[in-house]
Parts: sequence; structure tokens; C-alpha cells
Amino acid sequence: MTSGPTYRYSYTWSPAQPTRGALSTSRQEILQISVAFLVLTFDFVLILYVGGIFSGQGLASLTSVPLWLVVVALTTALTAFVAHELAHKISAQRHGYWAEFRWSPMGLVFSVVTAYLGFLFAAPGATVVGGMGDPRDWARTSLAGPMTNAGFSAIFYAGSLAAVSVGNAFAPWLLFLAWINGWFGAFNLIPFGPLDGAKILRVSVPMWAAAMAVTVALAALGVLGLYGYWLPPV
Repeated sequence: MTSGPTYRYSYTWSPAQPTRGALSTSRQEILQISVAFLVLTFDFVLILYVGGIFSGQGLASLTSVPLWLVVVALTTALTAFVAHELAHKISAQRHGYWAEFRWSPMGLVFSVVTAYLGFLFAAPGATVVGGMGDPRDWARTSLAGPMTNAGFSAIFYAGSLAAVSVGNAFAPWLLFLAWINGWFGAFNLIPFGPLDGAKILRVSVPMWAAAMAVTVALAALGVLGLYGYWLPPV
């Protein structure tokens, strides 16, 4: 079982609020999102290759991880997590708010522990937004992450169809990427607590329902596609 990262937002003004539409970052943000990205990549390697503590392979098997699987893990973390977070950040900054990613060290450690146990619960951090008071801006900023996941899910699903048409054995992994992006998007649209869905639902029920329908449908397409294929041997 995998779980998408949860998101929390700050309602306080940043001392250095950017000009509306300007994009900015900091060394702290770059460092923290890079570490979170690498940890999540390692988590996906553990899930996809080691298979958990009960698989019998053990951590020693990591010395023989094939390069193509590392690429899959990197792509998964990059599209499902990093792109999602950057979409929140870019949306907030384009509306004139300070926004940067901040990691959760305990969340990152916990993600590695769960991955080694054979499932993934990931709470690697959050995009923190300062000074946002307009509910409509909250909805737009919150929607950006799941819709970015939906876009990647659709691209990977289309890629899997093209791969199948030419007999490419990589099609199942493209379906996996389509599924995981759809799932991350749908999970974050759950209207509960700090998740994106709660902020969107407060502003527009139809907007929330449409976004949830799209992400769930894309996740389902990935899963249904995987039922028709055997994953390539690791």
C-alpha cells in the first residue's frame, strides 16, 4: 500500500514576500526537496526490488539493482512527488505568495522503515505557503498538485499504449507510473485535514468532484492495464 504525502500550509506572512508572478527559491528549499526526492527514490527501490523484509532478499540485494529499475524509481519520485510539490509552489508564487518546500525528517525516516516492511507510507514534507487568505487562491494552489499528477498519469498511460503497439516490454512499467501518479493525485484530493481536497471542496464541490473523478479514472486505467501484463523479471 502506498500513501501520498500530506500537505500543510502556513497562514503567516513571510518577511520576503515575492512580487506577483515572480518565481524564487532558496538553498534551504533546494537542499530539502533534493534530499526528500532521493529518499523517496530509495523507498521505491526498496518496494520494487527488495520487496520488503519478508521477501527473503534482504538489503544485500541492493548491490545488484538493475539500472532500469533505478530509472523507474527516480521517475516515480520525480513525477509523483517533486512535480506535485513544485506545482503547488509555482501556483502560489504566481499569485504573489511566498512558497517553499520544507521536509519532515521524521516523515522521511518513517517512509524508509515502511518501505522496508513492504509498503509505503510517505509524508516527506510539505509546500509551505505564507500569507494566503483568499479561499480561491487556496483552491487553485491545492488543485495544481493533483492535476500535475493527472497530467503525468495520462502521458504515461498513452506511452504504455504506444509501447504495447510496438511490442515494447517496458509497457507494464509505464502503466505502473500511470497508476502511481493517478493514485497520488487522488489520495491528495481526499477532503480531510491538511490534504489538498479539503481546500478545494470548501470553494467548489464541482471542481473537487471533477478532479477526483479524473485522478481516480487514470489510476484505474493504470491498474486495469497492469492486469493484462506480467511485470518484467527483476
